Amino acid sequence: MTDPLHQELLALAQEAAYKAGALLRDGRPADLAVAATKSSPIDVVTEMDIAAEKLITDLISEQRPDDGFLGEEGASVTGTSGVRWIIDPLDGTVNYLYGLPTWSVSIAAELHGETVAGVVAVPMRGETFHAVLGGGAWATGAWEGERRLACRPAAPLEQALVSTGFNYVTEVRTHQADVAQKLIPLLRDIRRGGSAAVDLCDVAAGRLDGYYERGLNPWDLAAGDLIAREAGALTGGRPGERPARDLAAAAAIWGRRRPAS
Repeated sequence: MTDPLHQELLALAQEAAYKAGALLRDGRPADLAVAATKSSPIDVVTEMDIAAEKLITDLISEQRPDDGFLGEEGASVTGTSGVRWIIDPLDGTVNYLYGLPTWSVSIAAELHGETVAGVVAVPMRGETFHAVLGGGAWATGAWEGERRLACRPAAPLEQALVSTGFNYVTEVRTHQADVAQKLIPLLRDIRRGGSAAVDLCDVAAGRLDGYYERGLNPWDLAAGDLIAREAGALTGGRPGERPARDLAAAAAIWGRRRPAS
């Protein structure tokens, strides 16, 4: 049985992700423009990123005023409750700017530094992924009710479909391109979706065999990492470390069978 507080945090994350996703989907202006840049001129922020983060933080603060926040668009509050919300209001901003469908709202709740609940809403797919610590990973979508997620059985490398992403800093992405060039001949194929949160959820749902990327921030990872782990994936970074900016990876565990849904 999962902790009642974890369930409470999950329910609040689901509400916030649903409302932010609806704002982003239905409120996208026809003349959407770049409001600012982050790590480089091609790493962009739109007015919708900012509006979605404000919606999320306002909604959560109304119900849990003592919680902390860490958000991609600047939300930073220490809090006193032991709960901190890790928020990416629009993961896949470049996709969103160009009208591509692979973008998401990612919200995770940490309790004393451990991620205990996570939600990733993908409005243009009509899907929402969620998990609480120890409670498995689940999704809603075009199918009826909630579906329990399970990653695929681990495939031999030459049969693996793997996703990655590329940093917006030129020197970093050049190195990432070199790595991808070396990997492509060894794999079934490689994908670049544009949203780390969605990629991690696709590993959880058995749509990818694996995912790796460098240069991610906590808000890119927190919810999707929990969802992937609760679906049976092994996630990590450098040997013996958790996923981090230096490296994040997720894949099925060799020898683990996919459970019945």
